[in-house]
Formats: sequence, C-alpha cells, structure tokens
Amino acid sequence: MSRTEPRATGFIPVSPPTLADVAERAGVSRQTVSNAVNNPDLLRPGTLERVRQVIEEMGYSPNRAARNLRTRSSQLIGLRVAPAQEGTANAMMDRFVHTLVDTSAEAGYHVLLFAGDNEDPVGGYENLMRSTAVDAFVVTDTYLGNPQAAWLSEHRAPFVAFGRPWDDPAATHPWVDVDGAAGTRLATEHLLAKGHTRIAWIGWRKDSPIGEDRRAGWLGAMHDAGLPTTGLASRVEDSVQSGAGAAAVLLDESAPTAFVCASDTLAMGVLHTLWIRQLAPGTDIAVVGFDDSQVAQVFPVGLTSVRQPLEDVAVAIVRALEDLLSHLPATTSGVLLTPTLAVRESS
Repeated sequence: MSRTEPRATGFIPVSPPTLADVAERAGVSRQTVSNAVNNPDLLRPGTLERVRQVIEEMGYSPNRAARNLRTRSSQLIGLRVAPAQEGTANAMMDRFVHTLVDTSAEAGYHVLLFAGDNEDPVGGYENLMRSTAVDAFVVTDTYLGNPQAAWLSEHRAPFVAFGRPWDDPAATHPWVDVDGAAGTRLATEHLLAKGHTRIAWIGWRKDSPIGEDRRAGWLGAMHDAGLPTTGLASRVEDSVQSGAGAAAVLLDESAPTAFVCASDTLAMGVLHTLWIRQLAPGTDIAVVGFDDSQVAQVFPVGLTSVRQPLEDVAVAIVRALEDLLSHLPATTSGVLLTPTLAVRESS
C-alpha cells in the first residue's frame, strides 16, 4: 500500500517524506542526499541538480532537531538589546530588528534577544556561550572603547557587527555599516542647492567616531563649495536640550541660515529653539537631522532627515552570518552602505 492510499475505514495520515524516500526516488544513496543538503560542494553538478529537484517535488525538509543534536547547532542568533534612551528620538532600531528577524527566518535561523547590563557589557554573551545556546551573535554597539567585539574575537565566538571596528582598524571580523559622511554630505549639498551658504553643524563630542564621521560629510561639502566653516560647528551631548542650547549660541554668534545635525534628537532641539524665537523651520531657518526617526516623520512641519538603509543592513548581516557559519571565505570583511535623504518641509 502506498503512503497515501486509502483504507476501507478512512485515510492513512500522510507522513512527511524521509531522506530514504528521496534517495530511493532519485536513485542515489542516503549519503548523497545528505550531502546535497549539508555539503553540496561534494557532489557533481548533475547529481546535485537531480537530488534537489526530487527534494523540491517531494517537499522534503531535513529533520532540523536531529541535525542540531549532531552538529551542536541551535539555529539561534543572539542579539543584545539595550534599554531605550530617555529624552531622545533614537527609536530607529525597530526597523533593523524587524528585518533581521524576518531575514534570519528565511535563512533558517531565529533571533534570540537578551538584555544587556551596562555594569557588565559582556556578561550576557558569556552566559549564552557557556550554555551553547546560540550559534553566533550580532553586535550593534561598536563605539570606541566598547569591549564586546574584542571579547568575542578573543573567545573565537562567531559574530557580525553592525558598525565599523572604530578602535581596531586591523580587525578581521565581518561588519556592516552605514556611510555617515555620505549622509551628511547629501544633507549639506541639499541645503547648498537651496541657496544656503551659512550652514551650521551640531554634532557629538570629539570622542565619538560615529559623530566625527558624520561631521566629515558636512565639512567636506562646505570646503568643496569654497565656503567657510569657522564658528559654524558645535559639539554637544546627544539630547534635545543640548541641541537647543547649541542652536541658540550659533544663531546669536554666527547667524547661520541652516543647520545639519548628527541626529534627529539634536535637530529637535534646534526646532525647539526656532519655536521659542518664532522662526519658521524651512522658511526662516532650514534644519536637517539624521536617522529619519518616527519623530522626524510625524513632526507637524516634517523634519528633513538622513535615512539609514537599516533593512539593507539587516539583510547584509544575515548574509555575512550565513557565510560565517558555513565557513565560506569572506570576500571582504566590511560592507559600507549609502544612506538617502528624506526631504520634508523643514528644509
């Protein structure tokens, strides 16, 4: 009786095809089917194509649980989640995490979120490594002095970083990042095209490599246009209050007609100062932020902002993870993606 042939009293439940079923229909050994699934490079192209065709026709799916026991693979990717920063507009990581989860699932993995402890930045990683609960990690905090990437490299733990290895140019681990300088150059050139020549910069303190990278785009665009920058830049903490204070000082001392900011949080501070002084964003003073946060999109005037391709970052990270876990040679250690500019009424 066949696997789907009816009995007199009903139907035999259809059980999923096994590796042996695929081998029998394809006319190959069980090991050949296993190689087609796990080590396709060991097979001749014609054999591999024939086995894959049978796998697709029969709807065969490897027993992942059994395979995981043999390989000590969990099919889980660990991602540390930091608490949201109060008083800022930085909530754009939701887009990244959502796409990371979706793309990982398509690749056969699931994302395991775990909380971080600022007092012990590597504690969560160490616990998961001891329990072999994950196959690899995605690291999102790569600012100067962060110990996570160095610690994971030292312990030979597979990981891909969202962000360049700012404090270790010789690092060889895979990473994906967004070209911040390209983004602020876009913002500055947009304002130059609108006729602005007194364009101010409000960024983060000098010990922030990400902030300095973004500042470089504004600086380069201004210099290329032959325009002065002296007295037009301010470095502050990333808060609305700091952005508002910096804007007030720059307006009084340097009379800019436009602002480019290292974050939407700082840009919201600028807008706050304009509101107090009864200056209209986009009419009296132009303002551009960075990150294209939800705040930028729902602000009554609409805040022009540099939009990071976070969905593309997540896809590139999953591809790098697949190569890493498949032990494929990396063509390059880093991928740098270019942002776009979401233009709204504030500019």
